[in-house]
Amino acid sequence: MAAELEGRVDAAMARRADRRGRRDPLIIHAYRGYGTDTRVRVRGRVLEDDGIPAAGERDSAWRNVLSAVRRFESDEVPGARVGVRFAGATQELVTDAEGYFDTWIAPREALHGDQLWHDVAFELLAPREPAIPSPITIGRVLVPPATARLGVISDLDDTVVQTGATDARALLRSVFLANARTRLPFAGVASLYRALQDGAGGGQNNPVFYVSSSPWNLYDVLAEFLAIREIPEGPIMLRDWGLSSRELLPTSHGSHKIAAIRDIIELYPTLPFVLIGDSGQEDPEIYRDVVARYPSRILAIYIRNVTPDVGRAERIRALAREVSDARSELLLATDTGEVAAHALDRGWIDAAALERVIADVRAP
Repeated sequence: MAAELEGRVDAAMARRADRRGRRDPLIIHAYRGYGTDTRVRVRGRVLEDDGIPAAGERDSAWRNVLSAVRRFESDEVPGARVGVRFAGATQELVTDAEGYFDTWIAPREALHGDQLWHDVAFELLAPREPAIPSPITIGRVLVPPATARLGVISDLDDTVVQTGATDARALLRSVFLANARTRLPFAGVASLYRALQDGAGGGQNNPVFYVSSSPWNLYDVLAEFLAIREIPEGPIMLRDWGLSSRELLPTSHGSHKIAAIRDIIELYPTLPFVLIGDSGQEDPEIYRDVVARYPSRILAIYIRNVTPDVGRAERIRALAREVSDARSELLLATDTGEVAAHALDRGWIDAAALERVIADVRAP
């Protein structure tokens, strides 16, 4: 009931803003998509442009708080019409009650088989000001090339970026007081993920996907963070933290992550995967369930140990035995170097890459 009421209120406010012409300029947020040479998934959201400034290394805590509040107080545009153009194909979409659009589109022209990324254009058809050109946003979709030998599916919080997700105060500091330039990755993550993308022989262009329970409102922060830290970009699958017909608050991680991982694995039936997460929340259990569902598809699970609880480590080692019985592996690692050493032993990266990871881990 609460979700339905929220949707009706949002729609009424949007109609009122359209009638009075008092909207801020509208913008299309294009989320990175993914697919194959026969169909690709395109996603995004239409919002009022709140003019959030670009992140700077010297931004004050107050400036970061204001930017975070603007992100979470986003003004979505339900019922907006969006035109999509991709590889000779066109399609028209309508945003849902929260301003999102999410669909598949089939290319009419052959894609360049050696490219990992392909451009897609989004045009706002309505609502719009008659005298102002339609806003156009260029997004990108990932299509693994024939050279790819494996895929990587990774969590973000406390796996790639240090957020302290198990500590509410640390998490709030990370979200509201830091920005894309001041957030810190774990040592060696950038060189490890680049090594996994390159593969042992180099040039494999293995795809990297990020599946997180963070809200879509943080998409721009996370995408910018990956670019700044030179961590391989990839589709970022987040979740809506608004009211829904299923829950008042996003308390469960498992259903969202399993659904996103399932969609990826089933789209690429010949590609094996490496799963990377951390011990702080439910990643070990979620990945164990994924291995049970796809026993021949998961090469290994890497779990960063971010919890001092000895009991938690023991429970994860028990899960590792279950994963082994399903013909896969789970490694509970204290740092990125351990993961890289295991990947080298399995032939997924080369020796030079291991040296770079270890150097990064040891760097002051």
